[in-house]
Amino acid sequence: MNHPALKRVGLPLALAAFGVTALTGCSPAAEAARAAAAGSVSVEAAERSDLRSFYRQKPSWTRCGELQCATLTVPMDYAHPQDGRTFTLPLVKAVTADPAQRIGSLVFNPGGPGESGVAQLESGGAEGFGKRARARFDIVGFDPRGVGGSKPAVDCAPSNPAAEDESISGGTPASLYPKTDAERSAALKDAEAQSAACKARSGAILPHVGTLDAARDLDVLRAALGDDKLTYLGWSYGTQLGTTYGELFPRRVRALVLDGAVDPALDWSEGALQQAEGFKKAVDDYAEQCASVATDACPATTPDGIRKVITDLFARVSKRPLPIKGTAERLDANGLTTAVSLSMYTPESQWKDLSEALRAAQKGDGTKLAALGQEDGSESEGEGSDDTGSDDAGTDGTGSDPGVAEERAPDNSSDALTAVNCLDTPHPRDPQAYWDLLDRAHREAGAFGTAGVLSTLTCKDWPAGQQEPHRVRAEGLPPVLVVGTTGDPATPYQWSESLAAQLPGGMLLTFRGTGHTAYGRSNTCVTDAVDAYLLDLTPVPGGKTC
Repeated sequence: MNHPALKRVGLPLALAAFGVTALTGCSPAAEAARAAAAGSVSVEAAERSDLRSFYRQKPSWTRCGELQCATLTVPMDYAHPQDGRTFTLPLVKAVTADPAQRIGSLVFNPGGPGESGVAQLESGGAEGFGKRARARFDIVGFDPRGVGGSKPAVDCAPSNPAAEDESISGGTPASLYPKTDAERSAALKDAEAQSAACKARSGAILPHVGTLDAARDLDVLRAALGDDKLTYLGWSYGTQLGTTYGELFPRRVRALVLDGAVDPALDWSEGALQQAEGFKKAVDDYAEQCASVATDACPATTPDGIRKVITDLFARVSKRPLPIKGTAERLDANGLTTAVSLSMYTPESQWKDLSEALRAAQKGDGTKLAALGQEDGSESEGEGSDDTGSDDAGTDGTGSDPGVAEERAPDNSSDALTAVNCLDTPHPRDPQAYWDLLDRAHREAGAFGTAGVLSTLTCKDWPAGQQEPHRVRAEGLPPVLVVGTTGDPATPYQWSESLAAQLPGGMLLTFRGTGHTAYGRSNTCVTDAVDAYLLDLTPVPGGKTC
């Protein structure tokens, strides 16, 4: 199990959203996004009369296990907030043990897009924060609009899942690098089917689940928590949400920590290539450092030997996928890419398992690699979900017993990731643009490059925003702390360097290490610097490295 504080960028090869995009149409939200790019962001939201009822909410907090739970109502369309359409967002918080020393609320987003902050906190996620931070803040998690327990939530389930499963497990495996017209036609057909399924089941909400609106929700949440200014920590995609908030509401920020940054200046193709290079480099780091992390479990005795094992396996499964015990499915090149990529997020807990899975695959068994390729963000139980035995009566407005954690919402992280990424980032409509990038990605990053490009094909026919990628403009924003990991596979270190340089007064804290993000899984140097900033707004000096 990953460290409770760490969440990845959703599916490893479905790219993080790049840039802040607006809703379709000339709505106030769209105008705000264009203003953000121009550096003149309106901050009138809390004063708008048609938003006043949302900003004046007082959540009714009730016990749910060791935590407290509530809900928040936000308008579905900020251009028409009183039209009756809303999202209801679940909230959860771990209350500080010493209220007398409480500074306020520390709101977090674990990443994705599509990861559930509620599930994260219910699974013991508060332990990922430093002790000083936990002692001085209420740690607050939420499910963004369309995610997890949000009502409504994005649903892209196919109309005939049995047929889809059959197409995945039987016949010729899908090509990881489609070259022929037939292969590319099949890839397009798959992407179009996914887009059609999302539109069929969630078409009404797809234009309203982007990061721009989620950032506006974050301001409603700030007001509902009773904080004049926001204290926020975002991992991975959570940095994009935090950056967007800072652009929209720069003078309502107390402190922002952005760990594993997304660079809003990159377009879809630049982001795809750079992320693919990040995974390629991470696998090379695995080969070089395996002996020190996985010791005798490594699949070969030298870095070159480990590289050869992986290269040979790709060639092998591309021709003849490996059997997976207990199922008719087989591990092909797509499955191998996913397994290896996911294993780059937390080397300290995953490289040994990867090594053992590669050794088994050399013997013809793909079972362990297939298991590594499964998403692990939807554990059904966690530290925060135990019954405390409370005798309190009442409900939180959702019919749940406040002494028992509400049943975990279904994990829709993959669907939400696609919905947010495709809406947030402009993508080409012409398939040829993807094929041109695919060839370059293959040359520069091999399987990691082609998988990353193919994952964006679904966005070709998606409802699109109007905002182009841009450099941050946030006049009045106080100093923001950006944390970057030099060996981060999913949000490459140069993205953190770039974001810190774009932010007014941006500070960069560098963690020299491997894996995705740093706070909560690295060392006390990072924890102490982040906590000092969160608690006392202590600046991090230029060039600070841990």
